[in-house]
Amino acid sequence: MQARRSVAIVASQYNSEFTEGLATHAQKELATLLPQDSPVQLFSVPGAFEIPLMVQEIAERGSFNAIIALGVIIQGETQHARMVGETVTAALMDISLRLKVPIIHEVLLLENAEQARQRCVEEEINRGTEAARIAVRMIQALAEAKGARF
Repeated sequence: MQARRSVAIVASQYNSEFTEGLATHAQKELATLLPQDSPVQLFSVPGAFEIPLMVQEIAERGSFNAIIALGVIIQGETQHARMVGETVTAALMDISLRLKVPIIHEVLLLENAEQARQRCVEEEINRGTEAARIAVRMIQALAEAKGARF
């Protein structure tokens, strides 16, 4: 008998026209890849900087096999976007390693709205779809590493 798998999505509300596209694509792909498993739970936070705290809260519960972090940071004229992106990246990696939960990092640092549209709304290179695929592959890989049957 296979264990049920569950995935959480933490999505920033900032740049919602793009993050909603990421979340929708991720949920759709997870429903295809894990059709008989627990429904995906979506958690919203105000911005990208708040994503790691929510991810940590969820990961500490131990209820999810993987967590997908979704956000869009568009580079402006200052270094603020880069600093937020680097901070979020380091925090997500730390949480993943410390709590041993796959955290799929799709907090995108992009140069403009056109890049965001291509990666978040359109189908061809949608990073939400890819995040869902990576989450499932990591669940499988960790189950195999632990000797569990997937």
